[in-house]
Amino acid sequence: MSNRDQFRPEDHENDHFLLTTVVGSYPKPKWLDRVKDLWEDPDADFGDDEWAEATDDAARLITEEHERAGLDVVVDGEMRRNEMVEFFAHRIDGYEFNGPVKVWGHNYFDKPSVVSDVEYDESWLVDEYEFTASVAERPVKVPITGPYTLANWSFNEAYDDDEALAYDLADLVNEEIEKLVEAGARYIQIDEPALATTPDDHAIVGECLERIAAGIPEDVRIGLHVCYGDYSRIYPEILEFPVDEFDLELANGDYEQLDVFTDPAFTKDLALGVVDAHVAEVESVEQIEANIRKGLEVVPPERLTVSPDCGVKLLPRQVAYEKMANLVEAARNVEADLDAGNIDASAAAPADD
Repeated sequence: MSNRDQFRPEDHENDHFLLTTVVGSYPKPKWLDRVKDLWEDPDADFGDDEWAEATDDAARLITEEHERAGLDVVVDGEMRRNEMVEFFAHRIDGYEFNGPVKVWGHNYFDKPSVVSDVEYDESWLVDEYEFTASVAERPVKVPITGPYTLANWSFNEAYDDDEALAYDLADLVNEEIEKLVEAGARYIQIDEPALATTPDDHAIVGECLERIAAGIPEDVRIGLHVCYGDYSRIYPEILEFPVDEFDLELANGDYEQLDVFTDPAFTKDLALGVVDAHVAEVESVEQIEANIRKGLEVVPPERLTVSPDCGVKLLPRQVAYEKMANLVEAARNVEADLDAGNIDASAAAPADD
């Protein structure tokens, strides 16, 4: 039995089931940005308790928005997180910050430095997960930035090389996931966008994932999200990674790289991006249905997850919601067509036993 089956709703109306979810980030309510300014203003009468209440409110709001769209697995939209490396670096002993670095255009990134051996102190995400799970009626996924990206997107002033740093960070991620599992989490997504920009390091990422997955129960679903890049440079090697699911950004490239994953056969589960996270136009249900069918050229329905290409935090919130709602409707329509025999999914690769 696949660890995917636990996320199928009891009242699911179709025989087939295409798991629907989001990658992670989601547009924040505009008022949350204004509240953050108050929290960071030393002259404002707005403390940590008020900030915690505000982020709880935002997390509850977005979790409910995901459920209203009909998603099978939800997240809180990362309402408490500012940036995917900075957020974790603040919580890992051994990192420090020396001010923002210009990355492109007028955008700045508060790039951290590793100044001593990294060590695990307090949990990073357990409180976030427990709150989201308490307000959600659907299962909750936990996205976590992977150790390779945490190493690659930081200044390394303490280790001989980034590989050694990544392995130490992987051990910390494993410790955090063990605490999340103890708290009840059953769906963990490792985000490694840096792999797309440095694909020759796939062996390092593979070793990191071996460390992350060590001792994690089989009923815990582990996914790997890799943003857009030249996937041919990491395939088929990534099939050896100890994960259940690969989350890939393919809609943005109009599925030009889909054939990469057909030879050799794709033996893992596929989380297919079916709406473009970079375009503020809402794809029609019919277009998304066509995109989902492309995924059925790679894997059978029981191994296909349907999601956006990437985090959607830069989209207008109403656009993001409509994309999610159309995504769910399209997935249910494709399920019904599969039930009726209107779609031939036999071309998809069989599971590798």
